[in-house]
Amino acid sequence: MAVLVAYDGSQPARKALKRAVDDHADEEIVLLRVIEAAEGSTGAGINLAREKLKEMESKTDEEVRADVDDLVDTTDLEFRTETAIGQPARRIVEVAEAEGVDEIIVGSHGRSGISRVLLGSVAETVVRRAPMPVTVVR
Repeated sequence: MAVLVAYDGSQPARKALKRAVDDHADEEIVLLRVIEAAEGSTGAGINLAREKLKEMESKTDEEVRADVDDLVDTTDLEFRTETAIGQPARRIVEVAEAEGVDEIIVGSHGRSGISRVLLGSVAETVVRRAPMPVTVVR
């Protein structure tokens, strides 16, 4: 069994990681960081983002691993990090399907008001689109 945690370093994402470790410490945990590309991005914009991603991947991996080490005991924890480019909710579901994970755990940022109306909720969209169970952590 594998569990995907949408991880951006925020407090809700850190809570989601802790939940994953508490509930699934004996399973593989995939930490996914999505670099957001604006809706309607051109091919050139996506290519630029991919170049930036290549530069950031090793740095991001090191930062995430250090962050995880600060949050939980990683002695017996099996986890790996992945990075993707695109619209976060869509990419979370796509990567989860491609990786064959059994559950997605995502933090709720608790957006409200106009921000929620205009941007939507990543957690809400993941819940609606994912074919596997999704746990939303507050």
